[in-house]
Amino acid sequence: MSDLALFGGKPVRKDPFPVWPRVTAGQKEQLLDTLESATWGIGSDAITTFEDRFADFHDAKYCIATSSGTNALWVALKAGGVTTGDEVIIPPYTFIATASAVLMANAIPVFVDIDPDTFNINPTLIEKAITERTKAIMPVHIGGNPADIDSIKDIAKKHDISVIEDAAQAHGAEWGGVKVGALATGGIFSFQSSKNMSAGEGGAILSNNDEFMDACFAYYNCGRQRGGDWYEHQIVGGNHRINAMAASLLLPQLQTVVEDMNIRDNNRKKLDEALTSEGLVPTGSYERTTRKANHLYLLRYKAGHFNNVPREKFFKAMQAEGVFTYAGYKPLYREKVFNGQTDEFPWLKEVDYHEMSYPVTELIADQQSVWLTQNHLLGNESDTQDIIDAFEKVITALKHTPEIFN
Repeated sequence: MSDLALFGGKPVRKDPFPVWPRVTAGQKEQLLDTLESATWGIGSDAITTFEDRFADFHDAKYCIATSSGTNALWVALKAGGVTTGDEVIIPPYTFIATASAVLMANAIPVFVDIDPDTFNINPTLIEKAITERTKAIMPVHIGGNPADIDSIKDIAKKHDISVIEDAAQAHGAEWGGVKVGALATGGIFSFQSSKNMSAGEGGAILSNNDEFMDACFAYYNCGRQRGGDWYEHQIVGGNHRINAMAASLLLPQLQTVVEDMNIRDNNRKKLDEALTSEGLVPTGSYERTTRKANHLYLLRYKAGHFNNVPREKFFKAMQAEGVFTYAGYKPLYREKVFNGQTDEFPWLKEVDYHEMSYPVTELIADQQSVWLTQNHLLGNESDTQDIIDAFEKVITALKHTPEIFN
């Protein structure tokens, strides 16, 4: 008789893991100060202070705070020169916003398969996907684990195309000792509810490139030119500006983000050391990665080491033990928007996404990916031990009593 909670046994834990987002010290005071100020929007001290401090935290010269990460992606793509009919290279294993921002820029998403060890775009496959219409490469630092930005930048330089980092999940992540986001043409972050810094919604664009950031300013601020007249609009831009209340929620988090990162680092290290099964393998990182953001704790489930018990049954067993693991993304090219279900994007009709197949993405998404969200890494020693105990309890059952899962 199994002692798994899935079959009536006692679960490892019933208590919830740390709640996220949480109230940070100083947020209430900052919100009240902003509420009582004369400016709640553009020009607010809260916004300009946050932009300056976030740029400094991320080793960048410039920051523009936006209303969402998705809007930041669109602005960055347009500022990077992307226009109607252009192609943008992205991974198929990412959140839909990476691709939808390309569509909103009237461009064509071109998928390149991922590295099975990191779940990031595979740089060795990028050059084959470049055509005369390629205008940008947009690597995603999945789960806060930096993509191989050096290799990608070398390819982009050779072909004279932009590199926009989708660092939506990578607050504080480092490549070669420098934080991601401004390592190439520019990069974006998200402050949506689940992110490691959160304002409910919000985003940011970082860069060290003056010309690029001037273009970002115009696209995010109604077409206005930096330093120009208020009613001077030389291009078609949108209002993608952050509001002062969201900036006020974010400012105090710049005082706590490093401590949170240290806690996640320590707990991830404990999990990595404890999970030694050949069938459940934490993702790796590239040699130049000096710090992960740990927005997600990602593993590969290899059913062959567990008597071919399907991953979904593993999920159910883990969830019954009180640790919520799940599959995460599915391949983006399977989304209806890419399969003739809409007439909104006529420039996609020349691309047959329905026939596309990227073997590593499908292996990871359909069979192997295991996700654990970042709030699980913010607990104390007992919380982390519960995660380890749940993994070990379920793994033992998979190895020694697989018949109970039939």
